[in-house]
Amino acid sequence: MERGIPRWAQALPITRVALCYAREAHAGQRRNADGAPFIVHPLEVASLLRHAGAPDHLIAAGMLHDVLEKTDATESDLRERFGGRIAALVSAVSEDEHIAGYTARKAALRDQVAGAGGQALTLFAADKISKARDLHLEANDRSRKRRSAHYERCLALLQEHLPRSPLVAQFEAELEEAPRRNLVRTRPWTRGRSELDDSKRATPAPGTTRRRARAQTA
Repeated sequence: MERGIPRWAQALPITRVALCYAREAHAGQRRNADGAPFIVHPLEVASLLRHAGAPDHLIAAGMLHDVLEKTDATESDLRERFGGRIAALVSAVSEDEHIAGYTARKAALRDQVAGAGGQALTLFAADKISKARDLHLEANDRSRKRRSAHYERCLALLQEHLPRSPLVAQFEAELEEAPRRNLVRTRPWTRGRSELDDSKRATPAPGTTRRRARAQTA
């Protein structure tokens, strides 16, 4: 296995480049939920897409899906590096930070994704599976309830537009399981995190400012 590249990504040339890009873009960032390197989340999203049979460019978009919200990368950067199709997918699942208020911002995101086509919806479903798995780690009861309400609306949207998608069914199952999960801060796929060791040592490019403090709360 090539150093730092999961086995499932070895034969995916665009995804491999996207992983390197995302790893550097998110370097030094950690998730508030469990302190893990932030790259764990986009890696999981990309893995879900891979196992759902998605094409290379969509898996790469999964790897990159948080760089517009949580780093200094721009849509123009992604378009130049990965082309318009991937840049558009990442943009479709990225919030408009200029919209004030959680509820309004999330509603706008759902409307945006709904009009972006099947591949954006598939990417959105994979992202929400990963986030639903972490919902029990949310310590703030009000925040957890607010996120749960958003996820339920996301599920309704996805069931309407992708009724036969296995990812949507998996998302529904994760939401049903969430209340029964205890607060143990581990995951069943923790054993696979050895593939992420290099991300802990990654450093940003010289002169690049990273928004490290932004938490994964969506």
